[in-house]
Amino acid sequence: MKVGIAGTGAIGLSVARALDAGDIPGFQLAAISARRAERAAEVNGALATPVSVHDFAGLAEHCDVIIECLPPQLFPEIARPVLLAGKTLIVLSASQLLQHGELVDLAEEHGGKIIVPSGAMLGLDALKAAAVGTITSVSMTTRKPVAGLQGAPYLVKNGIELSGITEPVCIMSGSVSEIAREFPANVNVAAAISLAGLGPDRTTLEIWADPGVTRNVHSVQVASDSSDFTMSIEGRPSDENPATGRITAQSVIALLRQMTATLRIGT
Repeated sequence: MKVGIAGTGAIGLSVARALDAGDIPGFQLAAISARRAERAAEVNGALATPVSVHDFAGLAEHCDVIIECLPPQLFPEIARPVLLAGKTLIVLSASQLLQHGELVDLAEEHGGKIIVPSGAMLGLDALKAAAVGTITSVSMTTRKPVAGLQGAPYLVKNGIELSGITEPVCIMSGSVSEIAREFPANVNVAAAISLAGLGPDRTTLEIWADPGVTRNVHSVQVASDSSDFTMSIEGRPSDENPATGRITAQSVIALLRQMTATLRIGT
């Protein structure tokens, strides 16, 4: 299958390299889309086999699977042409699905598919299994280094200054739906958790700025009729971008490998 990558930051570049190296059987990197021509040239220069460069509509036309690795505000611009073309969209900006629920209907109408990889979270298999029964509650806490939240629109709008804090500060708490509207670029993990379990209105989230951590730390507590469990992950940053977890790109590679694997492990 032909793969197109929309967005050539840390995630897109890592997946492009794996495809280019032949590390994902059954898939071929066919095209990329970058906002800047010089960035596209830079990415192509890092590949053994350069590929074509298209706009978002071109990716939808020429590729079978499109991987979205974009800033959240650009998400609808790639999602609509891909789903209208009946292709498969792998979504990294999971929080945008909470704001654009109509895209699920669009995919169903035109035969497209939307896939959200596990990204920087663990335990989605257990959560989906619990959701077959009755889940009582899902609560999540995210702790981020101060630098990872500096400049977020919510902080600027509310005049919240984090520089110089010496103790952890809870920035916002509420439902995932509420927080996703204020932090569209910071709650993709929580969005995936909510979509796999109770939904964004019933999944609760706290976001903390913590000067004592150097990595994003996500903890989730689940109570259900089948099992109660707690899971926590502390992601290591990627080499290309310290704000992006290394495991996020690896989860996309693992997902692609599973799509064509003879033996599949997990749901």
